Amino acid sequence: MPDQVMSDRAMPERAMPERPMPDRAMPDRSMPDRSWRRGWCLTAAVAVLALAAGCGSAPEAAPAGGGSAGSRLSGTVTVFAAASLTETFGTLARRFEAEHPGVKIILNVGASSALALQISQGAPADVFAAAATANMDQLVRTGAVTAPSDFAGNVLQIAVPPANPARIGGLADLARPGVKVALCQAQVPCGAAGVAVLGNAGVRLTPVTLESDVKATLTKVRTGEVDAGLVYVTDVRSAGSAVRGIAIPAAVNVRTVYPIGVLREARNRSAAQAFTAYVLSAAGQRVLAAAGFQPP
Repeated sequence: MPDQVMSDRAMPERAMPERPMPDRAMPDRSMPDRSWRRGWCLTAAVAVLALAAGCGSAPEAAPAGGGSAGSRLSGTVTVFAAASLTETFGTLARRFEAEHPGVKIILNVGASSALALQISQGAPADVFAAAATANMDQLVRTGAVTAPSDFAGNVLQIAVPPANPARIGGLADLARPGVKVALCQAQVPCGAAGVAVLGNAGVRLTPVTLESDVKATLTKVRTGEVDAGLVYVTDVRSAGSAVRGIAIPAAVNVRTVYPIGVLREARNRSAAQAFTAYVLSAAGQRVLAAAGFQPP
C-alpha cells in the first residue's frame, strides 16, 4: 500500500510540467504576427513620407523646362552702357526685372570710352554694352571681357531745334558762317563717327563745343544753345518733338556697331549672363528696333 500511494502521487508530478507547455508556446506563435505588422506599418510610413517629399519637390523640377528657371536668379546686376542706350536699356532693364523679380538692374550710362576706362581701372561692373567695337576691344585685349556679341547698329543724323532757325538742310550747311555746331569729343564713339562723316562729305567746320557724350550734344540742341548737332538716329527719336532730325546720305554716313559682354570679374555672373542673353533675344531685339536701332 505505501508503494501504491507513492506511485499515485508521482504520476501527477510527472504530468504537471506537460500541461503549461501549450500556454508558453502561444506567445511564441503570436510574435511573428506582431513583428510583421510593425514592419508593414514602418514600411507604409516611409512610403507615405517619400511620396509627400516627392510631391513637395515637384515645383523645383519646373525650371528644367526653362519657364521658371529665372525665378532662381537674384541680386544686383550693374550694367555699364553707352549713353545712346539710356532709354532702350531702361526699358530692357524694367522688363527683365519683371520676368526675374529677384534681380535689380543698375544702369551706369556714359561715353563708351569713359566707361571702358573706368572698368579697366577696377570699377565694379557685371555687363558692358558699348557704342563701338573699339572700346570693347580694349577690354577684350586685357582679358576683362571675353566673347562679346554684337547686338545693334546705329547711324548718325543731324539734330536741329524744332523751328530750325539756321535753316539747316544738310551737312554742307553746317559749315556756313555763323552756324553753331555741337559735336561729341573725338575719343567718344559719336565723335569719331562725326569726324568720319564730315570727312566723307568733304565738310570742314569748327564746332563751338565738344561734348562728353551724345546725350550732352543732344542737350545743346534741345536748349537752343547750338543750331545743330551730330547725334545718333536713336537719340533724335528718343527726344520726340524736342528736336528735328535731318537725314545724312548713306553714301557718307558711318554705321556704328554695338557689342555687349559679361565682365570676367562679374560679381553676379549668372544674372549678368541672363540679362545679356535677354538683350540678344528676339524680345530684346524688338525693343531695340522700336527705338530705331538697326540689327547688328
